[in-house]
Amino acid sequence: MDLARRTNGIDHILCPASVAVVGASRKLNSIGGSILSNLLQDGFTGRIYPINPTAEEVQGLKAYPSVTAVGESVDLAVIAVPVKAVEQVVDDCVRARVKGLVIITAGFAESSAEGRALERRILEKVRAAGIRMVGPNCMGVLNTDRKYRLNATFTPIYPPEGNIAILSQSGALGLTILDHVKALNLGISSFVSVGNKADVSGNDLLIYWASDPNTDVILLYLESFGNPRKFARIAPEVVRQKPVIAVKAGRSAAGSRAASSHSAAMASLDVAVGALFEQAGVIRTETLEDMFDLAALLATQPVPEGPCVGVVTNAGGPGILLADACEARGLSLPQLAPDTVDALRAFLPPHAGMANPIDLVGSDDPALIERAMTLVGNDPNIDAVVVIFIPPLLTTRPEDVAAGIGRGAAAIPRYKPVQGVFMSALSKPELLSTGERGRIPSYAFPENAAMALAAAYQYGQWRKRPVGRACTLDPVVTATIRQIIDAEVENATKPFWLPATDVGVILDTVGISYARSIEVAIDEVSSASEQVGFPVVLKAIAPGLVHKSDVGGVVLGLETPQEVRDAAIRMREQLAKIGIQLEKVLVQREVRNGIEMMIGLTTDPVFGPLLVCGMGGVHVELIKDVAFRLTPVHDRDAEEMIAQLKSAPLLRGYRGGPPGDRHALIQTILRISALAEAVPELLELDLNPVKVLPPGQGLVAVDARMRICPPGAVEARRTR
Repeated sequence: MDLARRTNGIDHILCPASVAVVGASRKLNSIGGSILSNLLQDGFTGRIYPINPTAEEVQGLKAYPSVTAVGESVDLAVIAVPVKAVEQVVDDCVRARVKGLVIITAGFAESSAEGRALERRILEKVRAAGIRMVGPNCMGVLNTDRKYRLNATFTPIYPPEGNIAILSQSGALGLTILDHVKALNLGISSFVSVGNKADVSGNDLLIYWASDPNTDVILLYLESFGNPRKFARIAPEVVRQKPVIAVKAGRSAAGSRAASSHSAAMASLDVAVGALFEQAGVIRTETLEDMFDLAALLATQPVPEGPCVGVVTNAGGPGILLADACEARGLSLPQLAPDTVDALRAFLPPHAGMANPIDLVGSDDPALIERAMTLVGNDPNIDAVVVIFIPPLLTTRPEDVAAGIGRGAAAIPRYKPVQGVFMSALSKPELLSTGERGRIPSYAFPENAAMALAAAYQYGQWRKRPVGRACTLDPVVTATIRQIIDAEVENATKPFWLPATDVGVILDTVGISYARSIEVAIDEVSSASEQVGFPVVLKAIAPGLVHKSDVGGVVLGLETPQEVRDAAIRMREQLAKIGIQLEKVLVQREVRNGIEMMIGLTTDPVFGPLLVCGMGGVHVELIKDVAFRLTPVHDRDAEEMIAQLKSAPLLRGYRGGPPGDRHALIQTILRISALAEAVPELLELDLNPVKVLPPGQGLVAVDARMRICPPGAVEARRTR
């Protein structure tokens, strides 16, 4: 997707030459009055047209009864009228050929079926007219670029000009966000409260901000996704240019559907969100505080080239806290080069700590701190510098120390990020940013600085990785699979599990080895066992039977036809006692060697196919050592899925054990991803366990199940 200067009509909303405020009022405590006042007070550079049918003048400006009455071109109309009047206003804006709308008014899809219908009608009208619309149910938009100085919101807060763009899906939280960024002195390029996202979406804004020269960092506060699969295509291209930081509300909301497979049982909406962000390189933070801590770093400092942190502190405790926080997040505090240590020892007090962190033991001498951080920052073993300061005495002037840190930062190579941890309630460390290097981010506590630095480093590593490639099935292979699926769904009216024989054929067709098996009636098990070869495992086949081993539906280690026959009879009797009628038995060649892993797939109604890989066997749901990705899964994604598993060392030969064929596992993940793309009816899939054999010998799936949803079935299916 080419993102080069694609505005998608957003420039009419964020960069207008003229704004009409529909619902403008003399009452500054009203929404329409606040919006008009903000446009005036914050210095909007374009023309402003108050729209009020009962007034000739509003806040010193000539008022008009309607937008069409203006008689001049209007780029943006901000609508703040009662919900019942909105449609008529939109019709007027269409006639006036307005290019962009921001509908502040609430009472639409978020409130009732009637509101949803009204929102749908308005959306149809603006799209037919080629108008872009933000909202409804939002707090407005803001652009600090001095060419526009647009504050089309009802908040009086106007943040400083800067390079951070913010999307908020919550209007109320948007007020808090703007208040917070101003308090932190974070510079904003633009802000959009998207509300119901009826037209302009997060995807549209990502594309716009990707090519916006005033934006270097993008922040997203999200409550829902409209088109996550489009986001998955757009976001990686944006992230390779600019960092995207997101807070997604609703983490605890698990999927509400009943889980009928291992894959579905371990998935949830939040798992899908996490997989989406991880694949796309979007940095997900737990809290808004973390978001702003990270934004402060990425908006002012380079991305660290490596994980090695040099620390200068005047207090031992905070230095230890920072070291612990760094180590816990994949950063390290290496030893400094001998030349650096010698240079430090030449001027620091004898009792100063020379190991990294460099402990100045209570010094508040600005010159000493400046000199120490300069040496540490220029050390060849260091990729980033953190300076921690606590005023040791009430007479200490934190302002002098802050200025010294600012000077020291200017002497550190510009490709190395510098952070301050200024633990003082006496003053704010604004003077950290007075040096030639410019703004230095400052944090209240060491852990905040470590979190931001670690996230920035991981982002840099993601950006360096090669673009992966997905697997696609050969047309002949796809045709063969489609023939099986089409035959099975032809008369189906609800989701169903594919027959084991069909599953085996499909896996074999896509190149996944499946333990030789035959599905037979009870009286045919002996001859079937001789066909597949010994040792044999029996697996029960019965309606609604999912976890077979839980009810005695799996018998291993059968060595003769007689053992197989006797085991099948016992299995039938045992299942009958709990009300399960054994219809058939799967007779399968037992695979005794190999590392047990699992590969599966479940389909989220919003996010689509979600692929899972992890440690396999009967304890898969208990241990939950799994990784998720949205399809299509690329080879780099598959490698990262395996690498993040706690059980990954097993594949390398843990404690003298035999290693596994990692390459075969990756290829199987990619083939399942390709299968999901070829079979949109695929709801769930479980390969558990798959036995990963020694390197070069591949793997074998020993249990496989596929659940299919035919077209027109009631159960939710993904939109392709």
